[in-house]
Amino acid sequence: MKVLIIGAGGVATVAAHKVAQNHDVFTDIVIASRTKSKCDKLAADILKRENVKVETDQVDADSVAQLVTLLKKHKPELVMNLALPYQDLTIMDACLECGVNYLDTANYEPKDEAHFEYSWQWAYKEKFEKAGLTAILGCGFDPGVSGVYTAYAAKHHFDEIQYLDIVDCNAGNHHKAFATNFNPEINIREITQKGRYWQDGKWVQTGALEIHKDLTYPNIGPRDSYLMYHEELESLVKNFPSIKRARFWMTFGQEYLTHLRVIQDIGMARIDEVEYNGVKIVPLQFLKAVLPNPQDLGENYEGETSIGCRIRGIKDGKEKTYYVYNNCSHQEAYKETGMQGVSYTTGVPAMIGALMFAKGLWKKPGVWNVEEFDPDPFMEQLNKQGLPWHEVHNGDLEL
Repeated sequence: MKVLIIGAGGVATVAAHKVAQNHDVFTDIVIASRTKSKCDKLAADILKRENVKVETDQVDADSVAQLVTLLKKHKPELVMNLALPYQDLTIMDACLECGVNYLDTANYEPKDEAHFEYSWQWAYKEKFEKAGLTAILGCGFDPGVSGVYTAYAAKHHFDEIQYLDIVDCNAGNHHKAFATNFNPEINIREITQKGRYWQDGKWVQTGALEIHKDLTYPNIGPRDSYLMYHEELESLVKNFPSIKRARFWMTFGQEYLTHLRVIQDIGMARIDEVEYNGVKIVPLQFLKAVLPNPQDLGENYEGETSIGCRIRGIKDGKEKTYYVYNNCSHQEAYKETGMQGVSYTTGVPAMIGALMFAKGLWKKPGVWNVEEFDPDPFMEQLNKQGLPWHEVHNGDLEL
């Protein structure tokens, strides 16, 4: 299968390496982004590490016309959208025009509002059905693996899932005063918005990072974990209507939160334009330009991530708890792909989703979230491709 990767950041770098490692399936690989020199550098690294030749190109993914020209030129069977969430809809439009299947790792959000919602992309369902094309949404780790874990639990371990807590811990140390592990603009927009969780059929809103508690992570220990809104909650409560409560938790260190508070207090988290010396700039975009590049963090990154689902529900008339998770070493990720663990945990599942499509296992016309497909072959590949998972039955979920 010929695959086109749009993007050349940390996640795209990992995904491209993993796609090249599975060259028996992905026989032709193209990487395109706004800056072709980044694609060329990545292609050279893949040739050196994996001994696989990759084609490169240039595209502005904000432009449907440029995307259409790119797709008509290369004629891929699948586009892996690993660019920015702002560009989901332009890429989906181009895919529809050119008859190409689609996969991404994060849901669409408008540039002028930090707002995460699947409605924009779910609205494409009928168009993709009529075109006979598959669109796979949110195929990173969270969203992505978190949805596959939930579907796997529902298929094998529960008659009814009632309580779901997705827990995401980064216990790594990159030795920088302040840095984000993926695109700073997207990261800071996500963290500074109000929190939300699902309870008894409706959404409950909280202040940004208002609710927090210590949770114990395997091989890491207790970490202060903050309740925040994350996009997969929207699709999971829709696809598993027995869920009474669904929440998402992420760990943050105090130094990180102090920097974040200062950034907000001095107006650098603003996403509206301000005028400076006659030039209009967006403060958060300027901040992104001066912060460390997430792609450059890997070399000195120590420690590991731990991401999983803590689930409570009913099996055979009895209450049961289940915890399924992966721990990923930043150093091992760096040795394999040149990127840190946060990029690795997103890039590997993106490749596995593409692999599921290529093998015809996740292939049906329409727009789908990952939990709507069979989780078993995906779970099998997680163990083979570098993200092995572990289970705890009837343990203390702490939640």
